[in-house]
This record gives sequence, structure tokens and C-alpha cells, in this order.
Amino acid sequence: MKTNYMGMDISRREALRRGLCGAAALSLAGRTGSALADVAAQPMASAAKVKAKSVIQVFLWGGMSHNDTWDPKPEAGYEYMGEFAKAIPTNVNGIQLGMLFPELAKQTDKFSLIRSMTHRNNGHETAAYLMQTGHAPGERISYPSIGAVFALFKKPSYKGIIPPYVVLTQPQGRFSEEGFLGPLYKPFATGSDPNAQRFEVEGVVARGITDDRQKSRRDLLGKMNTFGSQVADTPAVSAAEEAKKQAYALILGEGRDVFDLSKEKDALRDRYGRNTFGQDCLAARRMVEAGVPYVVINYPGGWDTHSNHFATMRRQCPNLDQGLAALLADLQERGLLETTIVWCSGEFGRGPKIDWQPPWNGGRNHYGNVFSVLVAGGGFKGGHIVGESDAKGEEVKTRPVYPVDLLGSIYQLAGIDARARLPHPMGAEAYVLPPPSDKVKSGGLLTEIM
Repeated sequence: MKTNYMGMDISRREALRRGLCGAAALSLAGRTGSALADVAAQPMASAAKVKAKSVIQVFLWGGMSHNDTWDPKPEAGYEYMGEFAKAIPTNVNGIQLGMLFPELAKQTDKFSLIRSMTHRNNGHETAAYLMQTGHAPGERISYPSIGAVFALFKKPSYKGIIPPYVVLTQPQGRFSEEGFLGPLYKPFATGSDPNAQRFEVEGVVARGITDDRQKSRRDLLGKMNTFGSQVADTPAVSAAEEAKKQAYALILGEGRDVFDLSKEKDALRDRYGRNTFGQDCLAARRMVEAGVPYVVINYPGGWDTHSNHFATMRRQCPNLDQGLAALLADLQERGLLETTIVWCSGEFGRGPKIDWQPPWNGGRNHYGNVFSVLVAGGGFKGGHIVGESDAKGEEVKTRPVYPVDLLGSIYQLAGIDARARLPHPMGAEAYVLPPPSDKVKSGGLLTEIM
């Protein structure tokens, strides 16, 4: 990824080295300082009431079938269940999961399932926007995602080196996650593959360059910068120097260490699964330990299974099952689950009735009428089911849950006021979540599991 500075195309890594990211931040802060100050001045929940310090969002982009996974319908028949007609028991009486989730079945007491999630939107981009902002697509304002909102509200108290909003490993491009908040609140995408021998995080770990060589380059640059030492007391240069120190701390210091999965025991890495998703989950746990407020894992490969559905599910579900189960267990064992929300969902589900006709030949299509979401930790109770779909998983039967209900519950547990006003650059009225209206459907916060 490159940016333009004084007519030169340079990599993001080079921008970090020169402290340009910090300079850009200062410039933007200068233009929107009063608006951001207003946000910082808004009342936040007291520390005693804040249960969630961090969030890990596992985004199953493309949409995962609920019938095959967390809302099995073994009595619905072959037209609806295909190859996965069997449901398996869990460690919570009365709760069953799809047959491909034996590890999560052992951890069901740690999470709850929303089986009545709904928004009736079947478009990838618009449904992703709705699920991650709570705002209806098509408005004149492009709202920030929940991760960007966390970065905005948690930034004053967050002291870490790593950016407050991180995506493993690539944004999916469904919409601009920062919305009108601007580039300061765009997620830091790690790139690369955490399952590789060396997790070469973009802008942090350089391919083919050792730490010693990077340190030598830094020392040489400092010796050559004689002009900077002469004007070190000026505000602009001091700010740039501070930004450079932060950049080096990310590249060569404690920030980089967070991304070094070799520091973990082989047995634990094996427990998560030696695949991209499993190691994504391990990296996310390390970032939560470092205090990062919001981490997104975009599932590698996606779940857009119009065709080859059952083959794809047989390949991907075991990795999802192993990695997510290990993450929940590891967080609990380290005393982090109580303060870390984990939520897992796609932008919608997959059609409960299988499309057997060519060219799909046994695929499932987009389905926003009803689907499932997993929530755990950070104040969410485990071992519960919220809502119910009908006998074939086609419609909500009881307790509909809408995006504003899910996101509003997460915000409340994290001490963020869902009614707070956001700093729009043009002064427009914009709020974290839309206020109640005829156009905004709500079934209420998830109080039964909070």
C-alpha cells in the first residue's frame, strides 16, 4: 500500500519511519479538534459499569448457513439439510449444534447464540454496512463501523502502541469502515499470514530485513538528520519526532512483539490450529492482552457458498470450530473472557432451502430473513439461546433481534453511549446508533443475556 507525500509515492512502512502518519494525525486533529473534543467531553459509563474492555469480532463475510451450523434443523429433511442432517449435543443441556462443531460443543457454556437475527437485506455490501453500523444503507451520510466508533471513544484512555482498531488480515472492501470519521479511524490491516513462518505485518515487519539491520538504518538516519537537531524545540518538529518514536516502537519495540507468534508455545499454537484462521485467533488474543480495543478477524476465503456449498463447509467449519473454541477457552483460562466480547457472524445467513438446480448444484443463496450470531464474554452470559427460528429456519419465530439491538448491547457493555453524537466534518447531526423511528426496527437490547 502506498501514499503520496510531497509528490513522492512511498509505502506505508516508509510513512511510519518518517513519522508522517503522526504528522497527518496532527493535521487532521487541527481541522476537527473541536468536534473530537466534544466527543471526548461526552459522559462515559463509570469504570465499575464497563464490563468489556476489548472486542474480537469474527466476521464470516459472505454469510454462513445457520441450518448447517448453529441452528440445525434435523427434522427439516434433505431439501433443507442436505449432507448435514445430524445435530450433536453440547455441554449445555437442550442446546445442539451442527455436526461439524464438536469443539464448540464442549465450550457452549461460554457463549450464547442468537438464533433470531434479522434485517431482511440480501446484498453483501448493504447488509455488511447494516450489521457493522446499525444504520440503514442508502442514506446521504456514510457512518463509521463499530470498530471505528470504538477507536474514537476509547482513544483518550488507550495508551497502547498498536492502533486501536486492527483487522486480521485484510478488510473485505464491503464498505469504508471509517465512514465520515476519516482516515484516522480506518482499521490497521495487518496483511500477510499469521500461519507463515514469520508473520510479516505490513508496515511493521519487513520481508528479508533483520531487526539489527532495521536498527542500524534508524541510527544512520538519526546521525544524518543534523537539521532536525537544530530546530528540535519547534512544535512541528517535536511532534514529528514523537510520531517517529511511536512508529519505531511499533516497528522494533513492544508493538512488534505482540505480532510475534513464535513467543507462544507450540502446543498452544497447535490447539488453535496451524492454519490462517486459527493463528488469526491467537494473534487476536495477544492484541487483547496488549489492550487493543477492537480487533476484527475477517475469515480467510469467505462463506459465499452459492455453489460447492457442502464441500466448502466440510473444509472451513472444522477450522472455524477449532480456532473459535480455542480462543474462548484460552481467554477464559487467562482471565480475559470477562472483559473481552467475542462476537461471530456474517452479514447475513444462507438460504435454508438448498438450491439444487444448475449452476448451483446444491448451493445456498443470500438470506437476511433469519440467521445466527454467537456472542460471548465481556458481560454476555454463556449457555443461552436468544430467539428462535421456525421449523425449517426460514423466518423468525420468536424474539427478533435487529442490528441496533446487537450493536447497542455491545456498546452498553463497553460503556459507550449509543445515543452519543458523532463528530461529522460538516456539522451534520449523526449519532452512534440511529434513534428509534418507524424506519429503525428494534426488538430491544439483549438484556436476557447481559
